[in-house]
Amino acid sequence: MPGLSGRFSTLTKAKISHLLDHAEDPAETLDYAYERQIEDLQSVKRGIADVVTAKKRLQLQEQELRQQIDRLDGQAREAMSAGRDDLARAALERKQLITGEAGSLDQQVTELESEQDKLTQSEQQLQVKIEQFRSKKEVIKAQYSAAEAQVHISEAATGVGDEMADVGAAMQRAIDKTDQMQARASAVEELQAAGTFEDLTALGPGQDDVDRQLEQLGAKSAVDEEFAKLKAEIGSGAQQSALPAGPSAARGEAQSSQADGGGVPKSG
Repeated sequence: MPGLSGRFSTLTKAKISHLLDHAEDPAETLDYAYERQIEDLQSVKRGIADVVTAKKRLQLQEQELRQQIDRLDGQAREAMSAGRDDLARAALERKQLITGEAGSLDQQVTELESEQDKLTQSEQQLQVKIEQFRSKKEVIKAQYSAAEAQVHISEAATGVGDEMADVGAAMQRAIDKTDQMQARASAVEELQAAGTFEDLTALGPGQDDVDRQLEQLGAKSAVDEEFAKLKAEIGSGAQQSALPAGPSAARGEAQSSQADGGGVPKSG
């Protein structure tokens, strides 16, 4: 299905572009673009060097051909002076061929010089553009850094940044855990008070709430019984100490009184 595959491809490209846009650092992008331009400039300079090298090689070949032309011209004159017209003609024919080759080389040198001039102009223009791009790049990087710092400051002040969002989420989780722990502690305390939990450290069979209440009632009855018994004992002891003394006790008191000189006074 061409339509479905086309939409899938468009959606995939859109998602990739979105991810790249979030991951892209403008400063790194600008620096990379500047490096690529520097590489292009180096390529142009290498091209100029190659053209100049080829031109010099052709100029050397042309110079050698010019020397051969001069030598063949001298040989033709010498042959003509010696009456050797055939040799003079052969030298002139060879001179003509070499002259054509030299002319071709001269034309190639001219073309290379023209190419060199074009490349030199391109190199100078590219150099200017790269310098302009470098200056603009630094300005954009500075502006981006300032804007990024401003965003961080604003987000920190307003609490809408990613870091503050993480802090807020962590704080909310801490509050939720605290509330949950407090609710659990309250529930455990309530269940413990109701006697739902058994004391796992106690020896012997466990006791439920009814057993504990019965045990408390038994303990209270024992205390009441012991209290009544103690009260009765103390009460009977107080009554015995309050009874009057017998006859012997009375005589003993009288003798004690006479011995002290406190007898009944005599009548006059």
